[in-house]
Amino acid sequence: MTATKNTANTLNITTESLAGAINEYFVVAQDALTSMGFLIQLSIVLTIYLCSFLIAAKLRRKVTPVKDPSASPSQALEFVVNKLLAVVFPMLAISFLTLSLLLGEQYKIDTWLINAVLIIAVLLFLNTVIRAVVDGEHIAAFMRWVVLPLVFLHMVGILPHIIAVLETIAITVGNVEISFYGIGRVLVFGVILFWLGKAFRMTGKKLIRNQKKLDVTTKEVFTKVFEVALFCVGFLLLLNIMGINLTALAVFGGALGVGLGLGLQTIASNFISGIIILVDRSLTIGDFIELEDGSKGFVREFRMRYTVLETYDGKDILVPNEKFINSLMTNWTHKDPKQRYRIDFSVAYKTDIRAMCEIIKEAVAEHPQVISGEDIPFEECPDCEIDSFGDFGVNMFVEFWMFGIDDGKNRVGGDLLLIVFETLREHNIEIPFPQREVRILDDNAPSIRNTTPK
Repeated sequence: MTATKNTANTLNITTESLAGAINEYFVVAQDALTSMGFLIQLSIVLTIYLCSFLIAAKLRRKVTPVKDPSASPSQALEFVVNKLLAVVFPMLAISFLTLSLLLGEQYKIDTWLINAVLIIAVLLFLNTVIRAVVDGEHIAAFMRWVVLPLVFLHMVGILPHIIAVLETIAITVGNVEISFYGIGRVLVFGVILFWLGKAFRMTGKKLIRNQKKLDVTTKEVFTKVFEVALFCVGFLLLLNIMGINLTALAVFGGALGVGLGLGLQTIASNFISGIIILVDRSLTIGDFIELEDGSKGFVREFRMRYTVLETYDGKDILVPNEKFINSLMTNWTHKDPKQRYRIDFSVAYKTDIRAMCEIIKEAVAEHPQVISGEDIPFEECPDCEIDSFGDFGVNMFVEFWMFGIDDGKNRVGGDLLLIVFETLREHNIEIPFPQREVRILDDNAPSIRNTTPK
């Protein structure tokens, strides 16, 4: 009975203590919210946001919107400025809040409200940037659930204590000490560097390829150089984050470079071959090429290791760059988009060949994709000639010039064969076909002997 009374008294004391503490916190919060310092800080925050909004609105009115950044370099710069103006308001607010916080610390003024507003403003701004810029779902989740909490812990001053604790948890392997903080730092900054490298690569390639004043080959060269430079910068930054001394790796790096050069000869050869192709302009985007092994298609993209060829049936052929240097290649559309083709047919021996040739040339010239006309040079006009004398008829052919490749949507040969066939039938010109004469020999038939008169 006595124990029950003691327990009840203890609970009453604990409840009264908790209630007293809550009341004390409410009193302190009430005093803080009604104090002159709170009102001054609130006035500063409202003034900062009002001024930031007015300045941002004035800047937006002075800059004209640009929809096509590829028109000229100046419009590309204005397009970037337009994108940056979307974040001018929160950036100005964060800058003014930071300045107010520094001034308050210098003059020993309590700035707890400004500090809290600054933390919230930074987190909201970063979340907005992640939602607007980061496309990948996994990268966006990593930014929200890892990077934003780390930024919050840094701004409230807790992150240094967590880092100190993680540095004490370490594993020693020989002379190398690996701490949990080092592993976490490499993972976090490695993911951020990977995403930044991918984003900068895609944006840089898009800006370079949208410059209409540069030819296709120059664009591809600049794109290659940009990709290589970006990769080198990212690799060096990652090594620095890992705490590796680059000076100490000079000798080891030389030996490693020789080993990699011997082991990765094919990759290096493909990379250098790609640079040579772009510099000497033997290939450009849109060329139709045919390789020695019969592979053919349009050049769609140059990569560091291979070139992408797109065939007419929708397939992508990945051709190593060194193959264009070491083997025979036919570029159908490199210098001139005009190509010459021929179709073959046969007519009977009794045909008036001269009249028939004129009829066929006129019929072929009427096709809209065949180059013809009075202003066209004689050698580029449709021409009908004898190819050979066959077993059953005269073998003929028609040569014609056209723009582009005779395949896919631009197929002309099939139309011309139909036109030739209909034209021959219309003029009653016989198309020969194989014929055989069969003789039946009878052994019982009387034989004819040659007799010589005596």
